[in-house]
Amino acid sequence: MPVDSNSRKSNSHKPRHKSSANKTGARKPFSNIGKSHSRAAHKKTNKPARQVNDPKIVLFNKPFDVLCQFTDEQGRKTLKDFIDVKDVYAAGRLDRDSEGLLLLTNDGKLQAQITQPKKKTFKGYWVQVEGEVTPAAIAALQNGVELKDGPTLPAKVKLIEQPNIWPRTPPVRERKSIPTSWLEIQICEGRNRQVRRMTAHVGFPTLRLIRYKIGQWQLDELKNGDYKVDKSTDKASK
Repeated sequence: MPVDSNSRKSNSHKPRHKSSANKTGARKPFSNIGKSHSRAAHKKTNKPARQVNDPKIVLFNKPFDVLCQFTDEQGRKTLKDFIDVKDVYAAGRLDRDSEGLLLLTNDGKLQAQITQPKKKTFKGYWVQVEGEVTPAAIAALQNGVELKDGPTLPAKVKLIEQPNIWPRTPPVRERKSIPTSWLEIQICEGRNRQVRRMTAHVGFPTLRLIRYKIGQWQLDELKNGDYKVDKSTDKASK
């Protein structure tokens, strides 16, 4: 039957042509572009950290509900509302709903030292959690817990009295029937919302989180919403 035969030939020819085109044309260039872009991005992000001749280090006590950036299209509070120092950028981040110490600098080498886990720069946090924390929960945090993105490194954790801190605006929502506890937690990692996920994993959700220390820098008497320029830049950037 000639018609059916031609039809089969025509139909079988088109898929073979299309498949061949995909193999030799569209797919390879697209794949190469993706790999090239990925390699370029990788090269860019792993560029050697640049040390400047006049390093600046700014210590900022970030309030609750402030973004760790200088601009925001949605009109939310940013660093620009508090800091009047040019050419400095946040070394690491602090969640919008977290408070406390944020370092800003123009020194790429120092920024890498603070943000890269392999540098093992410890960050200290005061953490208010819901419930009376048990010794077993503290031991679990100290040894490392298994999160969705892998196990955490061992942390320095201890139970503390409530630190002498500023009132939060708005206040933390505490349930009258459930007590709260304060922990001091020090970690040398910087995963997204890591401390909050760690305490939730052991059964004690975080209500309030304040970073008080990054390496050698501490909040000390710096008031919430204030900043100061650190004068020991020579020692810090070495």
